[in-house]
Amino acid sequence: MLPEKWFPDWFDDWNEKNPKNLFGPAIWVGVAGSAAFVAVMAVTWGNPFAHQNLQTGPRGTGMSVTKYEEAITTPDPSIADYFGEAPYEVAEGEPLARDVYENVQVLGGLTEGNFTRLMNSITLWVAPDQGCAYCHAGADEGNYADDDLYTKVVARSMIQMTQVINDDWYAHVNANAEVGVNCYTCHRGQNVPSDIWFRIAPVNEGVAGWSANQNRATSQSQFTSLPSDALEKYLLEYESIKVHNLTAHASENPSDPGVATWQNTERTYSLMNYFSNSLGRNCVFCHNSRAFYDPAQVTPQWATATLGIAMVQELNNDWLVPLKDLYPEHRLGPVYADAPKAACRTCHKGYQKPLQGTNMIADYPELAVISE
Repeated sequence: MLPEKWFPDWFDDWNEKNPKNLFGPAIWVGVAGSAAFVAVMAVTWGNPFAHQNLQTGPRGTGMSVTKYEEAITTPDPSIADYFGEAPYEVAEGEPLARDVYENVQVLGGLTEGNFTRLMNSITLWVAPDQGCAYCHAGADEGNYADDDLYTKVVARSMIQMTQVINDDWYAHVNANAEVGVNCYTCHRGQNVPSDIWFRIAPVNEGVAGWSANQNRATSQSQFTSLPSDALEKYLLEYESIKVHNLTAHASENPSDPGVATWQNTERTYSLMNYFSNSLGRNCVFCHNSRAFYDPAQVTPQWATATLGIAMVQELNNDWLVPLKDLYPEHRLGPVYADAPKAACRTCHKGYQKPLQGTNMIADYPELAVISE
């Protein structure tokens, strides 16, 4: 039989006169137990939020970039679709492409086998669905010599441009390791690379004064209220990006030539915002945030980025813009019918290193130097 009472009378009397709220201690015990469980699981299975710090400046200045390891180790999905084929060994006396095929204006010094290898790779990089006929109108009849299609003429120029990038701009595309670029760096299996751009400013001509290049969500402004003409001003028209003035009360008039205005400052912000989104990094990856204006306090990455700006300016003005008359109407810009142009994101596509540092010239040395 169960006892009528579990506790003596004195205990029941004391407990009745001194009630206690057990919910508070229970909650604290639960929190402490949960924390202990999480700690044990993190030690046993690993921290799901583990991160790495990339130091970009002097120690003690807080100049570092933090990334979750999961994000760092997540591969660029384009890498899985990349096709590469190592060069064929060259036999003595093997015929050259220029001696075998008609109208070979570039890469004619390659052997027939290596020339065909590269052409096949370019097809897979740029036009995997259309095949050879994308550039060669007579491909089905075995005629590859005619320049009837604009795509062939453009492709020839792009091969030369790729060689210039790898040769003349070696310090930018091989800043950390020899990786270079090839057609796939930008195209990724598409006829037209993603993240190209066209001129669109001014976006609102109906406003007096400042031409309302900003306060409109556009792709060029990364859908912010910042100016939409940063790419064309800085990466096409060579306008100076520097706007910092250390004078407290500057005497210049905004109407004077060469004087930076608030609009120039906001346009610089727009360009820097574009850089950050293009590379997946923040400001201190290149700059010391206490002195953006001081080149003596920047990081090594600043020099690489500066070369990249100069490279893109040259590519747009010397290679891409001159192709305008070759393109059909549907390939031109929607506002000014201008040629498509490149910028940082055209290659980087959100990663610090395009294709996360995949070596793009290891199998294609013919694209790494300027040749015939």
